[in-house]
Amino acid sequence: MEYSPITQFIVDQNVPAQTMALLLLLPVVATLASFFRQVVGIKAFGIYTPSIITFALLAFNPNGLKYGIAVFTSVIFIGMVTRYILRRFRLLYLPRVAITLSVISFAMLGILILGGSFNRTGLAGVSIFPLLIMITITEKFVAVQIEKGTRAALILAIETLGISLVGYFLISWPSFISFILAYPWTVLFTIPLNVLLGKWTGLRLTEYLRFARVLSQK
Repeated sequence: MEYSPITQFIVDQNVPAQTMALLLLLPVVATLASFFRQVVGIKAFGIYTPSIITFALLAFNPNGLKYGIAVFTSVIFIGMVTRYILRRFRLLYLPRVAITLSVISFAMLGILILGGSFNRTGLAGVSIFPLLIMITITEKFVAVQIEKGTRAALILAIETLGISLVGYFLISWPSFISFILAYPWTVLFTIPLNVLLGKWTGLRLTEYLRFARVLSQK
């Protein structure tokens, strides 16, 4: 892989190239989430959540993207079921979230044991950090579920996963990673791009679809 002088200098300081690549890719993923929010109209759970889930999905390699999606959906499902069970106890928000996280942790441990018993070593051997990242989205989901309802929370969860998958395929693309390491200064263009996105005043793509009949009558 060809490095730029900047990249080579950083690598010579004993900074792993993979770590450097991931740090440089974070602004790209965040800008991607910003683009989906401002131009496309996909809200998701903010920008931070789809960004970290993107890297969590990447951390599931070489075990497979399917395991990452399975863990994501399992966390959402278990969190939703646990909240409904806890509703009858009328607990305060933070203790309820703590219990939900505990239940999900136990469930994830059970899933890993089950995966190991069926020789799914890719699932059983997954690192703890992507699992923790997946589990922490429960608080976001529960908060939206309380405020806006289950349907809105599920839609935001699906949108979050959609943005994360797009980001995953982008940052796992070897040619793109090689380009970033060869020309790391190009990441700086995400700043003016976000300035432009911050001044976006036009309709979002989802709004064009939503108001298609009205716009066609003009």
